[in-house]
Amino acid sequence: MTDGPEHTTTYVHTVLDLFAGFGDREALVGADRRLTYTEAAARVRAMAATLTRHGVRPGSAVLVTVANAVEGPLLQLALHLLGCRTMWVAPVTARREVDEFIRLARPDALVYDARDRASLGPELAAALPGTPVCCLGAGGAGPDLTADADATELPASVPAPESFLQTSGTTGSPKLVHHRESFYAQILTLAADFRAAGFPLLRHLSHSPMWLASGQITTLFNLFTGGVLFLRDDWDPVAFVDTVQRERINSTFVTPPMLYEVLDHPALVGADFSAMFMFNVGAGPAAPARLRQAIARFGPVLRIVYGLSEAVVITALPGLTDDPDHPERLRSCGRPYGDVRIEIRDDDGVVLPTGRDGEVWVRTRLSFAGYHGQPELTAQTLVDGWVRTRDIGHLDDDGYLYLVDRAHDMIVTHRRNWAIFCRPIEDALVGHPQVRAAAVIGVPDETVGEVPYAYVVLGPDATVTGAELIDLVTTELNKMWAPAAVEFVDRLPVNRSMKVDKRALRARHAAGRAAAVGA
Repeated sequence: MTDGPEHTTTYVHTVLDLFAGFGDREALVGADRRLTYTEAAARVRAMAATLTRHGVRPGSAVLVTVANAVEGPLLQLALHLLGCRTMWVAPVTARREVDEFIRLARPDALVYDARDRASLGPELAAALPGTPVCCLGAGGAGPDLTADADATELPASVPAPESFLQTSGTTGSPKLVHHRESFYAQILTLAADFRAAGFPLLRHLSHSPMWLASGQITTLFNLFTGGVLFLRDDWDPVAFVDTVQRERINSTFVTPPMLYEVLDHPALVGADFSAMFMFNVGAGPAAPARLRQAIARFGPVLRIVYGLSEAVVITALPGLTDDPDHPERLRSCGRPYGDVRIEIRDDDGVVLPTGRDGEVWVRTRLSFAGYHGQPELTAQTLVDGWVRTRDIGHLDDDGYLYLVDRAHDMIVTHRRNWAIFCRPIEDALVGHPQVRAAAVIGVPDETVGEVPYAYVVLGPDATVTGAELIDLVTTELNKMWAPAAVEFVDRLPVNRSMKVDKRALRARHAAGRAAAVGA
């Protein structure tokens, strides 16, 4: 339970007033459910009442393992209406990681989706004896939050709500990123600005689950603007194309691997994307060659976005075009969004001039409050109100940000310890017309320390060889950047956030080296 000051209202009361104003307009669409804003507001209150009736108290820390279900956003609002601290964990999270999260957050209650057979919920309910348990759907270890309930008995005052959100795990074991109520108040402000600007109502197709900070802001921003939010838990390019056409989707968000799958799929041929207003691409770098294909197919509706769990929206580059006057901007992730300030600093924290590569530091009202239960890591990352992103990049004279890599993906090579980066190599490889995707990692080398190693996905009927691709990189960059080897694969592994999983590629390479040594 939290010891913070109590309030008579939270940001959710403002949200419920908004929903009342939106009335019978459609709000949420899932695989088999469609809810209006009136129905959504009623469901939030009913969930909050059921939670209260079954032992969830104001300020309770609630462990939530729910996929991208229609009830997910409503559950978040119901728990925050009670001033709870929500701790969102992906249903596919390894049990070892969940046990660590439980140790850090010490939940007072558990909510899980009883309709999800892959959920950790039943195991966690058994492991938390005496802890109140509620479920989405019948047949679980606790009452069904989707059932109708009398919502008249709700607490008169509650603490300020908070959330602990799981990181994607790109840089190691996922962490619990702490966001206070001010984070949600800022989303409300951004949504109000969007409505005031007169933009069209969004019909947003989301594959971003609520256990990610990006999923929280995507989901809630779209609901707070009064649009229609279409939620899908699984990723399938055919279903994506079909939904865009059938539902006249005008907004979506995909990662680069998802974009590439859509571009390469026969289902896209002749598909009607004319309703699209904002096609967001983010969560990783997209190769300029593939972006050119997307621009040619969809028009100037692509919007590059960059953010982290710790600072959810950092830059945006809307209306992306293949501008002949600025061809380099296809490698950019845009300019600062909203109140964001960006500085590029060296290893000592000194601000670098325009054009120089260094670590990206950001300051914004959408930044996190810290890593829950990890004060040392928080102090290393959140410094005087600035978030250290661990990304390496530079700003140009017009304020556009260019990322060259994650700091931990930097390859230190050559006898003089030169630093090179994976992204320029990947972009060069994907620039070949027969290459669909590429990922580069640094691997050990006895002579120069580390060298690049490339995994490449080819298109159908491709004839290009690894040697030819190595020559291509040598010509475009230089010999030091050329991969020591190119390994062709059917597809690149992705993590649960649909980002390319370089940890899996490093493990694959290490296993291959071990097998070769043992042979």
